[in-house]
Amino acid sequence: MQSRDVHLKSRPHGLPKAENFEIVTVDVPAPGPGQVQVKNLYMSVDPYMRGRMMDRESYVPPFKLGETLQGGAVGEVVASNAEGFAPGDLVSTMLGWREAFTAAPAAAALQKIDPHGLPPQAFLGVAGMPGLTAYVGLLKIAAMKPGDVVFVSAAAGAVGQIVCQIAKIKGGTVIGSAGGPEKCAYLKEIGVDQVIDYKAEKDLTKALLAAAPGGIDVYFENVGGAHLEAALNAAKPFARFAFCGMISMYNDTAPTPGPTNLALIVGKSLRIEGFIVSNHFDMMPGFVADVAGWIRSGKLTWRETIDEGVDNAPAAFLKLFTGDNMGKMLVKL
Repeated sequence: MQSRDVHLKSRPHGLPKAENFEIVTVDVPAPGPGQVQVKNLYMSVDPYMRGRMMDRESYVPPFKLGETLQGGAVGEVVASNAEGFAPGDLVSTMLGWREAFTAAPAAAALQKIDPHGLPPQAFLGVAGMPGLTAYVGLLKIAAMKPGDVVFVSAAAGAVGQIVCQIAKIKGGTVIGSAGGPEKCAYLKEIGVDQVIDYKAEKDLTKALLAAAPGGIDVYFENVGGAHLEAALNAAKPFARFAFCGMISMYNDTAPTPGPTNLALIVGKSLRIEGFIVSNHFDMMPGFVADVAGWIRSGKLTWRETIDEGVDNAPAAFLKLFTGDNMGKMLVKL
């Protein structure tokens, strides 16, 4: 078997470009003792991958030049010499950005998937890492309570769309920010109470205070910049902020000026906490049980944008930073 893999050819400066990536054809050997061969069905592209393209220390090692990139993937076992895995099994790994691979299950961190009636790609989105991120950030980090006013930035994204719906399920009033009429219409469709089109607003603080005249109890941070400044202005005393990401800064080539109103953190007694979802995998069983039930009852839905072919993986990744995706961004292989 052969696989087309995506290599990191050079480290991006600012917004990544097509020339930073390279498609390489490699041979995939038959599985040896204790190994499986997997054909990937879908791969995920996620904003955190931008940080791994830099040669710097972080919570996850940087990608190496000239090697296949890594990311979430769902695939099917096509051949197996490993106990517990058989052809046809659906599995998840972090060996995305490639069409196929052969490895020992432990080395590949292979996880067998029980589909629960869901399509395979759902385990890269609503039932996977983005969904768990929403669940952990809202319910554990921000400790959302019934009656809370919840503000979500990038609310039509892979994580944000799930945050909004869980907040509604848990009895909150939800304000979502997204860019453009199509995304804002989607937020209304999933029950978001107040929708802000940040691209149409000159003053985000004014728009947020109009949507939440009494202030916000919870802010789920995906963007940073003007969104964070507006959330600080609109926060009630003792509000809780869960910091998931700050995508507005990921491609900056110089330090970005911070919000001018950070003193409000002290004056309003705010609790602000950043988190990495991999530190909270203990919540996965409860998350899966809750999400499966919410989907069956029709309380939880999702959108995804799917590009086809590994050759289009770099372009799909870039859509995360241009806003050209709706919901979870995936590549079908």
